Amino acid sequence: MNHIQFADARESHSNCLMCGNRNPLSFGLTFQQHNDLSVSSRFKGNITLQGYSGILHGGVLSSLLDTAMANCLLHLNIKAMTGELKVRFLQPVKYDSILSIKAWLTASLPPLYHLKSEIRVNDTLVCRGRARFMEKDENELPL
Repeated sequence: MNHIQFADARESHSNCLMCGNRNPLSFGLTFQQHNDLSVSSRFKGNITLQGYSGILHGGVLSSLLDTAMANCLLHLNIKAMTGELKVRFLQPVKYDSILSIKAWLTASLPPLYHLKSEIRVNDTLVCRGRARFMEKDENELPL
């Protein structure tokens, strides 16, 4: 993996709410790539991220899974957008838990990519996701 390529891909994500380094409201997630090309990160929730009392909001968990998968692709210098995301919540997560997040590529059929991700608390799997990403067309403007 060429570090300059990753920097270029990462720049396209610099204002991301979850991992953007230029967004003052960003969760500040950073991901490390491993030898098997998976990525991982850690995140500690807080009281402002609750859904039900004492429970981390499911939308936050979904966003963490999605962001991990997007960053897995960014580390491969692939700029792609989520086309479909499926999340399976296995058990409630306390709002201030320390989360271990992991994502990996399961199939690559450019411009389509299939990925999986998971979140663990103290080695217990609490939710998992799978998604399809479509490579981003640099010239296409959003609606």
